[in-house]
Amino acid sequence: MHLNCGHHNFNLSITIFSMKKHVGILIFFQLTIFFSAITQTIHHWETAVFKDDSWKYFVGKSEPDAQWRQLNFDDSSWNSGQGGFGYGDNDDNTIIEQDALPTYQYPPSVYLRIKINIPDTSKISYGVLQMDIDDAFVAYINGNEIARLGIGTKGDYPAFNQLGANHEATMYAGGSPENFLITKATLRSCLKPGQNVLAIQVHNSSYTSSDMSSNAFLSFAIRDASVIFRPTPFWFVEPDLSGITPDFSSSNLPVIMINTNGAAIIDEPKIPADMKIIFHDDNSRNYLSDPANVYDGKIGIEIRGASSAGFPQKPYGLETRDMTGANLNVSLLGMPADNDWVLLSNWNDKVYMRNTLAFELFRKMGHYAPRMRHCEVVMNNEYQGIYLFGEKIKQGKPSRVNIAKLTMLDDSGDDVTGGYIFKTDYDDGYGTYWTSSYSPLNRPRGVVRFVYHVPKATDLIDAQKEYIKNHVNTVESVLYGTNFKDPVNGYRKYLDVSSFVDYFIIGELSRNVDAYKKSRFFYKDKDSKDIKIYSGPVWDYDWAWKNMNDCYFLSNTNGTGWAYKINECNVSPVPPSWEVRMLQDPYFANAINDRYFSLRKTILSQSFINNYIDSVANLLSEAQIRHEKKWKTLGKNVGAPEIDAQPTTFAGDITKFKNWITTRLAWLDANMVGESTAVTELNAYANLQVYPNPVQDELNVKADVNIKRIILLNSLGQYITDVHPANSSHLINTSNLPRGMYIINVTLSDGHTLTRKIIKE
Repeated sequence: MHLNCGHHNFNLSITIFSMKKHVGILIFFQLTIFFSAITQTIHHWETAVFKDDSWKYFVGKSEPDAQWRQLNFDDSSWNSGQGGFGYGDNDDNTIIEQDALPTYQYPPSVYLRIKINIPDTSKISYGVLQMDIDDAFVAYINGNEIARLGIGTKGDYPAFNQLGANHEATMYAGGSPENFLITKATLRSCLKPGQNVLAIQVHNSSYTSSDMSSNAFLSFAIRDASVIFRPTPFWFVEPDLSGITPDFSSSNLPVIMINTNGAAIIDEPKIPADMKIIFHDDNSRNYLSDPANVYDGKIGIEIRGASSAGFPQKPYGLETRDMTGANLNVSLLGMPADNDWVLLSNWNDKVYMRNTLAFELFRKMGHYAPRMRHCEVVMNNEYQGIYLFGEKIKQGKPSRVNIAKLTMLDDSGDDVTGGYIFKTDYDDGYGTYWTSSYSPLNRPRGVVRFVYHVPKATDLIDAQKEYIKNHVNTVESVLYGTNFKDPVNGYRKYLDVSSFVDYFIIGELSRNVDAYKKSRFFYKDKDSKDIKIYSGPVWDYDWAWKNMNDCYFLSNTNGTGWAYKINECNVSPVPPSWEVRMLQDPYFANAINDRYFSLRKTILSQSFINNYIDSVANLLSEAQIRHEKKWKTLGKNVGAPEIDAQPTTFAGDITKFKNWITTRLAWLDANMVGESTAVTELNAYANLQVYPNPVQDELNVKADVNIKRIILLNSLGQYITDVHPANSSHLINTSNLPRGMYIINVTLSDGHTLTRKIIKE
């Protein structure tokens, strides 16, 4: 009989009896056994290595052979001794003698090896290394790192004379060793049937410390009643497995598996690694055991980001490469071919879509924004949670920022004028920026830095650096000059108004101060195509759409506050005050008003935004459970310092996200800069006054002429009040109105109708 179970196929051999009920009984019996076997994970624990076992050891007076941690290493020349190992302070079985060398009194390290026979690795689900250590160690199984404490970072191999952090052993005083859990995924990658080797390097905290100790125990969780090793020590307590890395085997999202082959990922340069991407676009599940059908090849990888690089879930920059290490342009997950990619983490975003919502809205406004796909990532056989895989901001015609490619040969004339991508951001200390000649209007002594992004500073010649610096200086001299409003020779000659309008709307909708101060991008093409600087693409919105304890207006829970005024909080890096100045021009402010209220009918409607949020939440409903099990961020204030109560469920965070946007939209509706160009003249003609705004109990409506009719509508366009005053003023009772945004239409005696927005507090 052939049984299809989910994705995988299983063959069940069944003897056919003459009676159908016997067949049914047998099938049931065999299925019961089958499913019992695959669901059972732990029957009991056993210990394979005790501290008192016989070990091979090498005293760290010099560097051991590089293969010492591998199974096949010949350790016959090493000494043998009973564990634990130390300097003889009454808790050691094998004493490491004092070193006669003049540099230090005691050897700084000792290297240990012990063989373990495992007849059947399928019977093992988890492991735990228990170390009573003074001071630091790194442990390996068959050359694969399984645990470390107090020295280096994962993936590096400490030198024999490298010192560790100070740490005290406890067993000699009646304490228990520390637990280092070994996951299923790690065991699958390193254990093999038959002989295995546990290798440990132990390091002292100083050259003169006399209390180095090492007592090691290795225990395994056994799936059934089999007896493979020895009973656990009397003090052994089964480790808590509730928060371990999920046992990840399949996903409805694309699965990305990266293997660095033991090397540690750093912040520049990129290290070589292997990457596989599995995704079936027919809505079938994506199994880790499937062949890689999207990508299976080489990459370069590095840690990216500024503050986000310090989070436990790291963001990464990637390059797809060929077998020689050269850049390889490939189309991945439906995105146009390129070689530069990013993996954005979601440590600070518990709805996993703060970035993608901003990107989606900016893209639908008609601008380029990076394409992203939610995925699940496995790094060196360890589950890493939900990531955004997608495009890095760079030049690319027509798939990314559509500007000319600037090379080092473009040194004069039209050639040198583009294309450039630059940004405001932190100083990395490597001469990657220039300083503006102008301080912000709302921060007179502030120093603004513009950072070269594409090409990088190291790929720009002096003529190119000088050109873009001088061009921006020209733009700022006009913008901050007396005739900046001039439609021909003012700022509009140099800045693309439509992109600045849309960038402003996204930044303010999300109340994202980072949209102005860091990772704030601009780009410029060659003069022969376009002399103007464009605002965007949008980037770095994981700190947005929140109430944060970071600046007085960011902590407002009623949706108030303008993000573009962030200089009032003396932040770093210092944002330029381009929008502050441009908003002094009614043309720019009114353009924002017109565009915003036009978009409120479409992509900025509550229904459109909620539908997007719901669709992403539904897509991630399964993966977020694994992500949360890995990182445990729900109910906690992580990353950005939020002031609100932290929901303890994914659904709660989604509701909080929606409610925040609703509140923000209501405030923007009532307070958006500028006026509609369709009603500006009429409002001035009638001298219509609607006050106070925001309103609580009573709303005054006055005009220079008699008022024929007043219609009050809610944000959905539903009638609230319809009155006919027949005089020049009227008082409306608003005490019973729910909080929110309202529209008031005032028809005058001469037939003109004027419209105003109000907010009820």
